[in-house]
Amino acid sequence: MKNNMSKPTIQAARKRSPREVVIEYFQIDERFFGLGNQLKYLIQTHGCQANEADSEKIRGLLEKVGFSLAEAIEEADLIVVNTCAVRESAENKVYGEIGRLKKFKKIKPELIIAVGGCMSQEEATVDKILKTYPQVDIVFGTHNLHQLLEYLHKAIVEKQRVIEVFSEEGKIVENVPSVRMNRFKAWVNIMYGCDEFCTYCIVPYTRGKERSRQPEQIAKEIQELIDKGYQEVTLLGQNVNSYGLDLPDSNTTFPNLLEKLSHMDIKRIRFTTSHPKDFSQELVDILAKGKNLMPYIHLPVQSGSDKILKSMNRKYTKDDYLSLVNSIYAAIPHVSITTDIIVGFPGETEADFEATMELVRQAKFEGAYTFIYSKREGTPAAKYQDDVINSDKKARLYQLNSLVNEGYLRGNLRFLHKIVDVLVEGKSKTKADVLSGYTPNNKLVNFKGSDDMIGKILPVKITKAKTWSLFGEIINE
Repeated sequence: MKNNMSKPTIQAARKRSPREVVIEYFQIDERFFGLGNQLKYLIQTHGCQANEADSEKIRGLLEKVGFSLAEAIEEADLIVVNTCAVRESAENKVYGEIGRLKKFKKIKPELIIAVGGCMSQEEATVDKILKTYPQVDIVFGTHNLHQLLEYLHKAIVEKQRVIEVFSEEGKIVENVPSVRMNRFKAWVNIMYGCDEFCTYCIVPYTRGKERSRQPEQIAKEIQELIDKGYQEVTLLGQNVNSYGLDLPDSNTTFPNLLEKLSHMDIKRIRFTTSHPKDFSQELVDILAKGKNLMPYIHLPVQSGSDKILKSMNRKYTKDDYLSLVNSIYAAIPHVSITTDIIVGFPGETEADFEATMELVRQAKFEGAYTFIYSKREGTPAAKYQDDVINSDKKARLYQLNSLVNEGYLRGNLRFLHKIVDVLVEGKSKTKADVLSGYTPNNKLVNFKGSDDMIGKILPVKITKAKTWSLFGEIINE
């Protein structure tokens, strides 16, 4: 098999320029139609919502040219591994999975294995695949997902091994087909990339610079979802609050976008993720109007220590964050706020950790994603002295999770005996007569019901509240 190779470099991935972002409108080359006829695919998705949205586009591309979804890995002719580079544990899991796929390649030599996503944007990953995983046929990155069909044509028809990853600021590619994984809830990208450069984070290097979609394109995509009966959309961006800052029209801002979308006939709008430094009072005021804007905000804080926040390059202080949270609670008393927190960051002392615990108490979070610091090669923090011993990191994570779990339960208990609207997503995996769905505050609710309720927003009275979920009874109107 011949090699077709273009490798990433982190030096190029660091670059940012003021030049205007290129917008491309995707069309499938007629050469690729029928490429997947009689062939089946599987996609393994690792990581965040952005990766889930990317996998839906991969699925859309494949099905446009004839591929069909395999029911089992043994029958797949193409396996796409969509990777995450945020933490070392995620990368190790991916390497383990790629290694496991070798046996399927031995059984079926014509099997195509493709690796994409954020890990592919790292020099070390591509080098490791070239050295250790000869079973991988295609490596592509986050900037050229829309070219996957071209790479598949080279691998299937021309028998080439394709390693093509671009280290660039990135462009916007519209009209890439997508096959949604959920029939009622959808991801909608409003922007791509990140310019924050938190010292621990690899994402600005793997996803490129911040670039915003035109509001007309966002509204068009949401209208198409409305026409198909979707009830909820989640607006995606690494930092949605900076949406529009790269566009020439100064009126194109995230608050203005939400205001416009709040008048569309979609029942629920959510967004993720927000950076505290860009969360304006104007945005708070827009969210306070309610309408179809859900009272749930995920607002990563990462630490409660000013020293650690500065070392992380987060650009706000503990007091800044708490002031923002308090302004949100004042304007939206019924809101639920969740967060992300890292423990064991280089230089974190017991006093720094206690500052984080105190912030959690004051912020009244109703949930959090908590992590032990994971060193990412190529980031500034990778050069910091990792001076927190593992036993301390684990002990701090345990203490933090105990406190966070109190917040989960407290947040659920406030809905006990109340009637909430639930978007019914499907049946329980263990009980055929039990359905589940989510409230406006993003609380999971289980209740008995029939299949014809799936996909509807229905009133449910909460009869029991546990740490991770609510239980209720359907209200017959």
